[in-house]
Amino acid sequence: MFNERTAIGLDVHARSVRAAAIDTLTGEVIEARLPAGAADVLAWVMQVSARLGPVHAGYEAGPTGFGLARKLEAAGIAVTVGACQVFCVSGLVLVVRGRG
Repeated sequence: MFNERTAIGLDVHARSVRAAAIDTLTGEVIEARLPAGAADVLAWVMQVSARLGPVHAGYEAGPTGFGLARKLEAAGIAVTVGACQVFCVSGLVLVVRGRG
């Protein structure tokens, strides 16, 4: 269940991260291109949170695995991580069966 005001999607790659946030009350969208380091991503997420209130971030595990999620959670940011064939939410692992 999504209880936060702002949703953040992160497209994480080895060398960069594309980030987008949408304020669910106003429809405002904020986008950024960030270096791949977790510290830079965390700083951007914290700026968005300070401006728009509580956020929930999500990304597909890839080059950063779950390290980024651990850093976000340690900072008090709600985060959902998706992985190929496995979807993880708050420590629960649900198997997702692909179609095709």
